[in-house]
Amino acid sequence: ALTIVQADVIDRAQLAEALATIPPSAPLRGVIHAVGVLDDAALTQLDWQRFAKVLAPKMQGAWNLHTLTHEMALDFFVLYSSAVGFLGNQGQANHAAANAVLDAFAHYRHAQGLPALSINLGAWSEIGAAADMLRQNPQRLAAVGQHAIAPDQGIQILAYLLQQATTQVGVIPINW
Repeated sequence: ALTIVQADVIDRAQLAEALATIPPSAPLRGVIHAVGVLDDAALTQLDWQRFAKVLAPKMQGAWNLHTLTHEMALDFFVLYSSAVGFLGNQGQANHAAANAVLDAFAHYRHAQGLPALSINLGAWSEIGAAADMLRQNPQRLAAVGQHAIAPDQGIQILAYLLQQATTQVGVIPINW
């Protein structure tokens, strides 16, 4: 059985309530943390409020998911990070920092013997904030030698990575 729950991962009480709705007959077997918020600007234009806006959903969300599930027998705990976390990107210092935290957090969980996989994904072609950006500026990725990931490719990649024994991996179509 598949149960999908949705909650604001920053709100620990709301998340706990959502997790409590999962029936005992079909216990939680995995977590996919796929949240992302963008607030792009030059570093000199970023104040703490703009950093927090981008960091909180990733950092606090991951921590809440961890603390509410760390005693469960999970098969996977996937953190959708971003290639920006290790490649960087102009105007995305806060986004890079948030994703670098997710990457480090995956290693923290792994060190505790818990399942953890942080996937530094490149941009997806049809869904998400990057897809919106690509619709406005289709050459933005190509200008830096990158290509977008089609959703069906992304699902195939996830299925493959869930079978691997790795904690962090970059998935970025690059032609440099």
